[in-house]
Amino acid sequence: MDIALVAGLAVALVVIFVIMVVKSLIVICPPNRVAVISGRQRALSDGRSVGYRILKGGRTLRIPLIEKVSWMDLNTIPLDVSVTNAYSKGTIPLNVQGMANIKVSSIEGLLENAAERFLDFSSAQIGQIAKETLEANLRGVLATLSPEEVNEDRLKFSQTLIDEADDDMKTLGLNLDVLKIQNVTDDVNYLESVGRRLSSEVVRDARVAEANRASESEQAEARARQLAEIAQVQADKAIVEQRNELRVRTAELDALGRIKEEQAKVAGETARTVAEQELQSERIELEKRRLEASVVTPARADLEARQLNAQAAAARIIEDGKAQVEVFRRITDQYQIAGDDGQRIFVLNMLPDLIDKIVSVVDNVSIDRVAVVDTGSTQGGAIPGFLSQLPAAVAGLTEQIGAITGVDILGAMRVDEDPDDAVQGELESSLDPPELEG
Repeated sequence: MDIALVAGLAVALVVIFVIMVVKSLIVICPPNRVAVISGRQRALSDGRSVGYRILKGGRTLRIPLIEKVSWMDLNTIPLDVSVTNAYSKGTIPLNVQGMANIKVSSIEGLLENAAERFLDFSSAQIGQIAKETLEANLRGVLATLSPEEVNEDRLKFSQTLIDEADDDMKTLGLNLDVLKIQNVTDDVNYLESVGRRLSSEVVRDARVAEANRASESEQAEARARQLAEIAQVQADKAIVEQRNELRVRTAELDALGRIKEEQAKVAGETARTVAEQELQSERIELEKRRLEASVVTPARADLEARQLNAQAAAARIIEDGKAQVEVFRRITDQYQIAGDDGQRIFVLNMLPDLIDKIVSVVDNVSIDRVAVVDTGSTQGGAIPGFLSQLPAAVAGLTEQIGAITGVDILGAMRVDEDPDDAVQGELESSLDPPELEG
């Protein structure tokens, strides 16, 4: 048990020793520091050979007894930069106060410059070297600028100073993070004089500007009033024009309304007239149909009946005429065959009709009473004389018929007896002598 315990203690001591040795050989670099391990040769990116290597963050192992570890801080170093009696352009001495922030550069190439120059230097020492370098650059920049430029455009002055000092800072392996000019003064009151002059110029310019502004304001006010008056006139003109257009438009609309109203009336009258015409047409059509049914159709039927009756009567008359013509033709043939006797036979056949026609002349004459006045003559008296006039009147009438028609009735009837006696006998048989009064 004692041997095992001793062995365990020995192993533990060995492990602790190994850990302590390894810990002493491990180099762990934080981000705000740089480890410079010296002792072995190595080649840089530009081909140079150096006897150190640089670790920026991370860890590595060093070879004991051969390599040595040194540290450099990458923290910012604030500096107060100031120069006195630094002559500016124009030989005006100026006093300039400013502040700057610098740090050891971590950029490859610049870091090697810093390691070669500031290894094992404190931050104060590095800051002092950077301050002296910046003040020298500040004096050089002031020599190229006038006091007005330095005082008026400090941003430009700071940028110029940064550009001037940048090459020197890179050569030293430092970064110039910030450079600000805080105050610029002079011992001869040049800037104060310039300030008073500038102030007077500013006052003057202000007064001139104020006067110009007042004049411009008055002019602008006058132009505004003029524009307002013009605008008012134009507005009034536009209002009048709009009113005129409104009146014209109103008149046009009124006229259009009246026209539309008249057109509507005319359309109404037209529609009413058309409706009445259609109604009258319907009435006329109905009346036509009524007349057609009640008058025309019966009239047409009656007409057709009359036409048929007339055609029948005409046919009968035509047939009768044809029969009579045939009778006359045959009688004529017989008369022609009979010769002279035929003429007498024809006249004798017509004698009753002729006597009827002759007697019909005085048939409607009604002699109610005849008054005969006797003159007292011894020659037969008045009554026999009146009666003896009737046969003579008949004979005279037959002579007039013969003169008109060319037919000698009495001559045709004269055969063996006296024609006058025959005619007188026929007349006496047909005439009824009226009552005579003596």
